[in-house]
Amino acid sequence: VVRELADLRMEQSKFEVSRTRKLDPDGAYGKDGKRYKFDASGIEEVEFLLSANPGEPLRPLVKVASGGEAARIMLALKKVLTQADYTPTLIFDEIDTGIGGRLGAVVGEKLWTLTDGHQVLCVTHLPQLASFGDKHFHVTKQIVNQRTTSHLTVLDQETTRITELAEMLGALGESGLESARALLTEAHQRKDQMVKEVELERQQPPF
Repeated sequence: VVRELADLRMEQSKFEVSRTRKLDPDGAYGKDGKRYKFDASGIEEVEFLLSANPGEPLRPLVKVASGGEAARIMLALKKVLTQADYTPTLIFDEIDTGIGGRLGAVVGEKLWTLTDGHQVLCVTHLPQLASFGDKHFHVTKQIVNQRTTSHLTVLDQETTRITELAEMLGALGESGLESARALLTEAHQRKDQMVKEVELERQQPPF
């Protein structure tokens, strides 16, 4: 998890998992013969601890992580846990909260690597992240007969996808379209490079 966080611009972070037990005269017996409070998840209370900056003590994640930090920690955890997790579909709803454009491409790359064995759905407003999607959908809301309905449009043409990315960048002129085109090209190149790296690793003989 710490290695993944370093890739996500949290190089100085420390992350630990705290496991504690509480004695209970009516609880379950532990290996030490003592009785502990328990629930459906077992006899230990598990808590994630984080120190995001040097010199800060480890504290409960839910109390100290900002929105952007929480999103990156969730992504790092998912990246690590999916190695042993067989959940077929992973859904990330606005994991780009608090993340700027510089980090968007890194997050997009991380999410794309999860597609090796999982279907990944991502709701995002960040074009740098969206450019890594193998499929791009545009969602709009409309009011029909005084009811709000959602409409999904598949952007299956490169021109429509570039236009959407330009709109996400907030620049629809020629310079915006050129920037969107560059984003998409860079994402394609990076994905091709990662595929080749994985293929090379699989071709290496086992030790």
